[in-house]
Amino acid sequence: MDKRLLSATSLVAMSIVIVLALTWPVTYNWPDFVHVKYGFPLTWGVHTLITIQGPVDVWDVNVSSLVIDLLIWLGITSLSQAIIQLRTNPRAA
Repeated sequence: MDKRLLSATSLVAMSIVIVLALTWPVTYNWPDFVHVKYGFPLTWGVHTLITIQGPVDVWDVNVSSLVIDLLIWLGITSLSQAIIQLRTNPRAA
């Protein structure tokens, strides 16, 4: 497989994984506390929908968890690109 095609394919795949990891919702539906958590492996956002006092619309965003999540996923992407470049380089020893 051509090195550029393999590199581009892996970048597209990792971009999709990053978007899914950061935006995949996990809904917790308890009778008096409904909320949705976002982020993997760290939860960076919580959207509270219902509390014991009634419906609400509250967002709790942890920016440091979001930055760490981005660093983890972009680091994995960079590492995968480096591995692909080393594996497909015919001059590598």
